[in-house]
Amino acid sequence: MDRFTLERHQVWLYLLAIALGWAAGSALPALAPLAAASLWPVLALLLLATFAQIPLLHVRRAWRDARFARAVLLGNFVAVPLLVWALVAAFGLHGAQRLGVLLVLLVPCTDWFITFTQLGRGDAARAIAVTPLNLILQLALLPIYLAAMADAQALAGWSWADLLPAVALVAGPLALAAALERRAGRAPRWQRVRERLAWWPVPLLALVVGLIACAQVAAVGRAWDAVAATLPLFALYLVGALALAWGLARAHGLPPAQGRTLAFSLGTRNSFVVLPLALALPPGWEAVAVVIVAQSLVELLGMVACVALVPRLWRENDDA
Repeated sequence: MDRFTLERHQVWLYLLAIALGWAAGSALPALAPLAAASLWPVLALLLLATFAQIPLLHVRRAWRDARFARAVLLGNFVAVPLLVWALVAAFGLHGAQRLGVLLVLLVPCTDWFITFTQLGRGDAARAIAVTPLNLILQLALLPIYLAAMADAQALAGWSWADLLPAVALVAGPLALAAALERRAGRAPRWQRVRERLAWWPVPLLALVVGLIACAQVAAVGRAWDAVAATLPLFALYLVGALALAWGLARAHGLPPAQGRTLAFSLGTRNSFVVLPLALALPPGWEAVAVVIVAQSLVELLGMVACVALVPRLWRENDDA
């Protein structure tokens, strides 16, 4: 099997991983804590494998592209929060449902956004370039967004220091990948390592979603009604994010590859980074974590569809 075949059939691998994780968690509930603890190192490996495919030492020019940066920032930190606010109001969400939706949809993705940008023929170098800025701004602005949009009682009993591991989760693999790229330019054996890492993103992503399914079996059973009510909202969010990306790309005159990157940036959310924050909430708020996991699964299926759809919306012969 070559990499193209693996990537083309990745959705079935992810669904199989979810099914196996769910079955394992149901049959052996004692596995749930182990699965939860294993999630973060596996996610770090996924980031390393993804970053290793990007020319990290040659992306400074992406920071000089003011049009693209402005479109990403306006999309993720102005347009998307307004969309999310409208959705939670329209669906009449309160308590754990509302907090879970806000936590996961207000933070742009810093991990598989890059993977899907690559698969969807976006501009991977620019995706890498904006990731640190997206992370810094989401950490700074999330408290403000939640203060404005969340139920007041939902904000008690947890610390914003829980977000700090997200920084290390991205910065560590990014630094390792940059070092590997520098070495690869000097020694062929390190280039071969990078080539081998190119096979890892899809299997590691499958392992991540399988671990999440295993870890959250019990919580899903307790909070299924709350979760089910959010599924249509998450689907509508993806449609709205694509519409916002289309409008912003047109308004900023972005070329097709950058328009695709913007679409994946607005469509993907930082579910795996905010999950520890949800798990740190006081008793009675367990449904928040389940809502976040549900969003990641809806997003996963949606992004697999977008890998085929987005290149058609932003064709190479378009003026974008």
